[in-house]
Amino acid sequence: QVQLVEFGGGLVQPGGSLTLSCLASGFTFGDYGLKWIRQAPGKGLEFVSRITGSGRADYADSVKGRFTISRDNAKQTLYLQMNNLRPEDTAVYYCASLDWGRGTQVTVST
Repeated sequence: QVQLVEFGGGLVQPGGSLTLSCLASGFTFGDYGLKWIRQAPGKGLEFVSRITGSGRADYADSVKGRFTISRDNAKQTLYLQMNNLRPEDTAVYYCASLDWGRGTQVTVST
């Protein structure tokens, strides 16, 4: 069955960097677009970024210029490189395609 498992969350200081990974299985990874979506404490779901099967990327205005989405189809893995992190980036980050992962917590705080 389709499985998406996120890795790489953690606690980071403002201005720091993290790279999230999402390992996929159960479907032909390269045929599908993938997204990163986040949910901050007490708030709704927010689109972060998406990438097509051919690698075309799209970003929310709030992360443009700071986050980079990428994929390795051979490894069936989606990535999100996050730089210059801000406290407002604190959220649970989910990867999504045919299904959703369980999410990984990112906390940006001193």
